[in-house]
Amino acid sequence: MTTRTCPCGLPEVYEKCCGRFRTGSPSAPTAEALMRSRYSAFVKGDVEYLLRTWHPRTRPARLDLDLDPATRWTGLEIVDTADGSAFHTTGTVTFRASYRGGSLHERSRFERVDGAWVYVDGDFLA
Repeated sequence: MTTRTCPCGLPEVYEKCCGRFRTGSPSAPTAEALMRSRYSAFVKGDVEYLLRTWHPRTRPARLDLDLDPATRWTGLEIVDTADGSAFHTTGTVTFRASYRGGSLHERSRFERVDGAWVYVDGDFLA
């Protein structure tokens, strides 16, 4: 039996890494941990988690993921983080998410709502 590491790239199995945040208890302790868990949710097609961890003021009413195998996510690289720790109320995570045929480079903004980190929005980078 082969044990697979978490899609976020950390050397832990999904259930002990990003998967443990799916139920909301515990919630991701940092903006980076939330970013990693949201990337894993994109890989796994977990729309419910993505919407739940999106800031209420910017969250779309619905989210349709492109699950076309041609756009399969293949890796995550955290480029930079600013704030976003247990001592902050806001933070940013700059990342590069690779997919078959290209990559997405974004600086994402996060805030705490009722003590839990949520994704606010992001700027695409060149």
